[in-house]
Amino acid sequence: MGKGCITATKYFLFLFNLLFFIFGALIMGFGLWVLLDNQSFIAVLQESSTTLKVVSYIFISVGSLSMAMGFLGCIGAIYEIRCLLGLYFTCLLLILIAQVTAGVLIYIQRDRLKHEMSNIIKGMLVNYTGQNRTTEHTWDIVQRTMKCCGWTGPGNWLENVWIRNSSVSMYPCSCRNETLPGTDVRETGLCEHLSNDLPVYETGCMHSVEGWFLENCGVILGICVGVAVIELLGMILSMFLCKSVVQEDYTKVPKY
Repeated sequence: MGKGCITATKYFLFLFNLLFFIFGALIMGFGLWVLLDNQSFIAVLQESSTTLKVVSYIFISVGSLSMAMGFLGCIGAIYEIRCLLGLYFTCLLLILIAQVTAGVLIYIQRDRLKHEMSNIIKGMLVNYTGQNRTTEHTWDIVQRTMKCCGWTGPGNWLENVWIRNSSVSMYPCSCRNETLPGTDVRETGLCEHLSNDLPVYETGCMHSVEGWFLENCGVILGICVGVAVIELLGMILSMFLCKSVVQEDYTKVPKY
């Protein structure tokens, strides 16, 4: 096999591993966002959903491991170290199997996850006071920005402890439809209204939230597919380069 072909393969593998490192960083960043975000709908689920926390830790772990594998592949490719290339190929294969398995499990459990999310939101609405700045205020932001009220509709709020036991007509302030006549607009908490015709949005947030999830999941799915393609190419190139290296020369590795 020509030396030029080996050199080209080596640098192609280096490039793919650089991309692999970047995609790994993106996946890890998404996991950190899911775990730490307090400004989007994700924050509503963080305190109650163990599934969400597990998924975030999986993303962080896979992203970190992908970055490590990308670095390992770069070193193995540049210095043509067969043992590193072999280890790199094995780790990529294991990561690819884990990703496919995780994707299948998420697809199988999708109805359960949807049910869990619905129960979390409805439970939060029942106990809503407007004082929790993490979950309740985030849900207020969801209702204001998506122009919706409740999960399946404003009727969900009738189960709220404070509204149900109040002697006056009350509604969540973030449900306020500004196009209808009523009291002053407030961003959080419960508002009082003098009539039974509440100035709130009539549609629930379920479809809007599901659309938001699908939109964001589409971005993540695209990243995961890109990582999988790079993994396959990396495996092919590492196997090709590993067979091409007749003898390892460790003198190429810099000493620190």
